[in-house]
Amino acid sequence: MLTITLNRPDVLNAVNLQMHDELADAFNFAATDTDSDIVVLTGAGRAFCAGGDIEHLARNAARPELFDHEARIAKRIVFAMLDLDKPLVCRMNGHAIGLGATLALLCDVVIAHDGAKIGDPHVCVGLVAGDGGAAIWAQRIGLGRAKEYLLTGEPLTAKHAAEIGLINHCVTPSQLDDAVTAFCNRMKHGSMQAIRWTKVLMNLELKRVATAVMDAGIAYESVTARSADHREAVKAMQEKRRPVFCTDNTKL
Repeated sequence: MLTITLNRPDVLNAVNLQMHDELADAFNFAATDTDSDIVVLTGAGRAFCAGGDIEHLARNAARPELFDHEARIAKRIVFAMLDLDKPLVCRMNGHAIGLGATLALLCDVVIAHDGAKIGDPHVCVGLVAGDGGAAIWAQRIGLGRAKEYLLTGEPLTAKHAAEIGLINHCVTPSQLDDAVTAFCNRMKHGSMQAIRWTKVLMNLELKRVATAVMDAGIAYESVTARSADHREAVKAMQEKRRPVFCTDNTKL
Protein backbone atom coordinates (compact mmCIF):
# COMPACT_ATOMS: atom_id res chain seq x y z
CA MET A 1 0.00 0.00 0.00
CA LEU A 2 1.26 3.47 -0.92
CA THR A 3 0.21 6.58 1.04
CA ILE A 4 0.24 10.06 -0.53
CA THR A 5 0.13 12.76 2.16
CA LEU A 6 -0.71 16.41 1.56
CA ASN A 7 1.97 17.84 3.81
CA ARG A 8 1.51 21.50 4.77
CA PRO A 9 -0.08 20.98 8.17
CA ASP A 10 0.74 24.47 9.45
CA VAL A 11 -1.72 25.92 6.89
CA LEU A 12 -4.20 23.01 6.96
CA ASN A 13 -2.61 21.60 3.79
CA ALA A 14 -3.74 24.58 1.73
CA VAL A 15 -2.53 24.27 -1.85
CA ASN A 16 0.26 26.57 -3.02
CA LEU A 17 2.00 26.55 -6.38
CA GLN A 18 4.51 23.86 -5.42
CA MET A 19 1.89 21.45 -4.07
CA HIS A 20 -0.36 22.11 -7.06
CA ASP A 21 2.44 21.31 -9.49
CA GLU A 22 3.48 18.17 -7.58
CA LEU A 23 0.05 16.57 -7.30
CA ALA A 24 -0.14 15.17 -10.83
CA ASP A 25 3.41 13.84 -10.52
CA ALA A 26 2.49 12.11 -7.25
CA PHE A 27 -0.42 10.24 -8.85
CA ASN A 28 1.66 9.39 -11.91
CA PHE A 29 4.32 7.94 -9.60
CA ALA A 30 1.65 5.91 -7.79
CA ALA A 31 0.54 4.44 -11.11
CA THR A 32 4.01 3.09 -11.87
CA ASP A 33 5.05 2.10 -8.34
CA THR A 34 5.63 -1.64 -8.48
CA ASP A 35 5.57 -2.05 -4.69
CA SER A 36 1.92 -1.08 -4.21
CA ASP A 37 -1.50 -2.22 -5.38
CA ILE A 38 -3.59 0.23 -3.32
CA VAL A 39 -3.12 3.99 -2.81
CA VAL A 40 -4.33 6.04 0.16
CA LEU A 41 -4.62 9.83 -0.07
CA THR A 42 -4.65 11.78 3.20
CA GLY A 43 -3.56 15.02 4.84
CA ALA A 44 -0.99 15.74 7.51
CA GLY A 45 -2.19 17.13 10.81
CA ARG A 46 -5.79 18.07 11.54
CA ALA A 47 -7.06 18.80 8.01
CA PHE A 48 -7.27 16.97 4.73
CA CYS A 49 -6.95 20.08 2.53
CA ALA A 50 -8.24 23.61 3.15
CA GLY A 51 -8.25 24.54 -0.54
CA GLY A 52 -6.19 27.34 -2.03
CA ASP A 53 -3.49 29.03 0.03
CA ILE A 54 -4.50 32.68 0.63
CA GLU A 55 -1.09 34.12 -0.26
CA HIS A 56 -1.09 32.03 -3.40
CA LEU A 57 -4.59 33.24 -4.34
CA ALA A 58 -3.54 36.84 -3.76
CA ARG A 59 -0.50 36.45 -6.00
CA ASN A 60 -2.64 35.06 -8.81
CA ALA A 61 -5.33 37.71 -8.33
CA ALA A 62 -2.70 40.42 -8.72
CA ARG A 63 -1.20 38.71 -11.78
CA PRO A 64 -4.02 36.59 -13.26
CA GLU A 65 -1.88 35.42 -16.15
CA LEU A 66 -0.14 33.20 -13.59
CA PHE A 67 -3.43 31.32 -13.11
CA ASP A 68 -3.26 29.99 -16.67
CA HIS A 69 -0.37 27.69 -15.71
CA GLU A 70 -2.42 26.23 -12.87
CA ALA A 71 -5.40 25.80 -15.12
CA ARG A 72 -3.35 23.49 -17.32
CA ILE A 73 -2.02 21.59 -14.31
CA ALA A 74 -5.56 21.19 -12.90
CA LYS A 75 -6.50 19.09 -15.92
CA ARG A 76 -3.39 16.96 -15.46
CA ILE A 77 -4.29 16.34 -11.80
CA VAL A 78 -7.83 15.23 -12.62
CA PHE A 79 -6.79 12.85 -15.37
CA ALA A 80 -3.81 11.50 -13.42
CA MET A 81 -6.28 10.48 -10.71
CA LEU A 82 -8.80 9.04 -13.15
CA ASP A 83 -6.10 7.17 -15.10
CA LEU A 84 -4.72 5.54 -11.94
CA ASP A 85 -5.85 1.92 -12.20
CA LYS A 86 -5.06 1.08 -8.57
CA PRO A 87 -7.83 1.53 -5.98
CA LEU A 88 -7.51 5.05 -4.53
CA VAL A 89 -8.88 5.49 -1.01
CA CYS A 90 -9.32 8.88 0.63
CA ARG A 91 -8.55 8.98 4.35
CA MET A 92 -10.35 12.27 4.97
CA ASN A 93 -8.84 13.18 8.31
CA GLY A 94 -10.32 16.70 8.41
CA HIS A 95 -11.91 19.42 6.31
CA ALA A 96 -11.76 19.04 2.51
CA ILE A 97 -12.46 22.38 0.86
CA GLY A 98 -12.30 23.61 -2.75
CA LEU A 99 -9.62 21.67 -4.62
CA GLY A 100 -9.34 19.57 -1.47
CA ALA A 101 -12.93 18.44 -1.97
CA THR A 102 -12.24 17.62 -5.60
CA LEU A 103 -9.19 15.56 -4.64
CA ALA A 104 -11.21 13.64 -2.07
CA LEU A 105 -14.19 13.01 -4.34
CA LEU A 106 -12.06 11.82 -7.26
CA CYS A 107 -10.88 8.98 -5.04
CA ASP A 108 -12.72 5.68 -5.42
CA VAL A 109 -13.81 5.45 -1.79
CA VAL A 110 -13.91 8.28 0.75
CA ILE A 111 -13.79 7.53 4.47
CA ALA A 112 -14.02 10.60 6.71
CA HIS A 113 -14.22 11.27 10.41
CA ASP A 114 -17.32 12.91 11.79
CA GLY A 115 -15.64 16.19 12.69
CA ALA A 116 -14.77 16.93 9.07
CA LYS A 117 -16.60 19.08 6.55
CA ILE A 118 -16.47 18.99 2.76
CA GLY A 119 -17.41 21.74 0.34
CA ASP A 120 -16.47 23.58 -2.84
CA PRO A 121 -16.70 27.34 -2.24
CA HIS A 122 -15.26 28.49 -5.57
CA VAL A 123 -18.25 30.78 -6.13
CA CYS A 124 -17.67 32.33 -2.69
CA VAL A 125 -14.33 33.65 -3.91
CA GLY A 126 -15.69 34.74 -7.29
CA LEU A 127 -14.43 31.75 -9.25
CA VAL A 128 -16.09 29.13 -11.43
CA ALA A 129 -15.78 25.61 -10.00
CA GLY A 130 -13.82 24.59 -13.05
CA ASP A 131 -10.96 22.51 -11.65
CA GLY A 132 -12.94 19.28 -11.39
CA GLY A 133 -15.83 20.04 -9.03
CA ALA A 134 -18.36 20.48 -11.84
CA ALA A 135 -17.34 17.06 -13.17
CA ILE A 136 -17.36 14.94 -10.03
CA TRP A 137 -20.05 16.29 -7.68
CA ALA A 138 -22.95 15.49 -10.00
CA GLN A 139 -21.58 12.01 -10.62
CA ARG A 140 -21.71 11.30 -6.90
CA ILE A 141 -24.98 12.92 -5.80
CA GLY A 142 -26.88 13.85 -8.96
CA LEU A 143 -27.23 17.14 -10.81
CA GLY A 144 -29.85 18.74 -8.58
CA ARG A 145 -27.96 18.31 -5.33
CA ALA A 146 -24.63 19.13 -6.96
CA LYS A 147 -26.01 22.43 -8.22
CA GLU A 148 -27.30 23.28 -4.74
CA TYR A 149 -23.86 22.89 -3.18
CA LEU A 150 -21.70 24.22 -6.02
CA LEU A 151 -23.87 27.30 -6.65
CA THR A 152 -23.83 28.25 -2.96
CA GLY A 153 -20.46 26.92 -1.86
CA GLU A 154 -22.15 25.55 1.26
CA PRO A 155 -20.06 22.95 3.13
CA LEU A 156 -21.53 19.68 4.38
CA THR A 157 -20.67 17.78 7.50
CA ALA A 158 -19.12 14.38 6.87
CA LYS A 159 -22.20 12.79 8.43
CA HIS A 160 -24.55 14.52 5.99
CA ALA A 161 -22.19 13.89 3.08
CA ALA A 162 -22.29 10.15 3.86
CA GLU A 163 -26.07 10.19 4.20
CA ILE A 164 -26.55 11.60 0.69
CA GLY A 165 -23.81 9.49 -0.89
CA LEU A 166 -21.26 12.22 -1.53
CA ILE A 167 -18.73 10.22 0.50
CA ASN A 168 -18.80 6.55 1.42
CA HIS A 169 -18.36 6.36 5.18
CA CYS A 170 -18.32 8.65 8.22
CA VAL A 171 -16.68 7.31 11.38
CA THR A 172 -15.36 8.70 14.64
CA PRO A 173 -11.76 10.01 14.64
CA SER A 174 -10.64 7.02 16.70
CA GLN A 175 -12.16 4.65 14.12
CA LEU A 176 -10.71 6.31 11.01
CA ASP A 177 -7.42 4.43 10.71
CA ASP A 178 -9.02 1.07 11.44
CA ALA A 179 -11.77 1.72 8.89
CA VAL A 180 -9.29 2.65 6.16
CA THR A 181 -7.02 -0.30 6.97
CA ALA A 182 -9.93 -2.75 7.03
CA PHE A 183 -11.19 -1.60 3.63
CA CYS A 184 -7.71 -1.75 2.09
CA ASN A 185 -7.11 -5.21 3.53
CA ARG A 186 -10.41 -6.38 2.11
CA MET A 187 -9.24 -5.43 -1.39
CA LYS A 188 -5.68 -6.63 -0.82
CA HIS A 189 -6.94 -10.18 -0.37
CA GLY A 190 -9.07 -10.01 -3.51
CA SER A 191 -8.24 -10.50 -7.18
CA MET A 192 -6.28 -7.34 -7.82
CA GLN A 193 -6.41 -7.70 -11.58
CA ALA A 194 -10.21 -7.92 -11.49
CA ILE A 195 -10.44 -5.05 -9.02
CA ARG A 196 -8.18 -2.80 -11.09
CA TRP A 197 -9.93 -3.46 -14.36
CA THR A 198 -13.35 -2.99 -12.79
CA LYS A 199 -12.17 0.43 -11.66
CA VAL A 200 -10.83 1.17 -15.15
CA LEU A 201 -14.19 0.22 -16.63
CA MET A 202 -16.17 2.40 -14.22
CA ASN A 203 -13.81 5.34 -14.71
CA LEU A 204 -14.48 5.37 -18.45
CA GLU A 205 -17.70 7.30 -17.79
CA LEU A 206 -15.98 9.67 -15.36
CA LYS A 207 -13.28 10.35 -17.94
CA ARG A 208 -15.92 10.99 -20.59
CA VAL A 209 -17.57 13.58 -18.34
CA ALA A 210 -14.25 15.14 -17.37
CA THR A 211 -13.22 15.36 -21.03
CA ALA A 212 -16.52 17.06 -21.83
CA VAL A 213 -16.39 19.71 -19.09
CA MET A 214 -12.77 20.31 -18.03
CA ASP A 215 -11.62 22.52 -20.93
CA ALA A 216 -14.70 24.73 -20.68
CA GLY A 217 -14.51 24.75 -16.89
CA ILE A 218 -10.87 25.82 -16.89
CA ALA A 219 -11.61 28.52 -19.47
CA TYR A 220 -14.50 29.91 -17.42
CA GLU A 221 -12.44 29.77 -14.24
CA SER A 222 -9.60 31.61 -15.99
CA VAL A 223 -12.02 34.38 -16.95
CA THR A 224 -13.28 34.73 -13.39
CA ALA A 225 -9.71 34.71 -12.08
CA ARG A 226 -9.41 38.07 -13.84
CA SER A 227 -12.65 39.48 -12.41
CA ALA A 228 -13.28 42.29 -9.94
CA ASP A 229 -15.32 39.85 -7.85
CA HIS A 230 -12.36 37.53 -7.40
CA ARG A 231 -10.02 40.38 -6.49
CA GLU A 232 -12.56 41.61 -3.95
CA ALA A 233 -12.98 38.11 -2.47
CA VAL A 234 -9.24 37.67 -2.00
CA LYS A 235 -8.95 41.13 -0.43
CA ALA A 236 -11.84 40.31 1.90
CA MET A 237 -10.13 37.09 3.01
CA GLN A 238 -6.96 39.00 3.78
CA GLU A 239 -8.96 41.58 5.75
CA LYS A 240 -11.11 38.89 7.40
CA ARG A 241 -14.45 40.33 6.29
CA ARG A 242 -17.31 39.45 3.98
CA PRO A 243 -16.74 40.26 0.30
CA VAL A 244 -18.94 42.81 -1.44
CA PHE A 245 -19.45 41.50 -4.94
CA CYS A 246 -20.17 43.60 -8.00
CA THR A 247 -23.89 43.65 -8.93
CA ASP A 248 -23.11 44.56 -12.56
CA ASN A 249 -22.02 41.30 -14.19
CA THR A 250 -20.63 43.19 -17.20
CA LYS A 251 -17.81 44.59 -15.04
CA LEU A 252 -15.47 41.65 -15.14
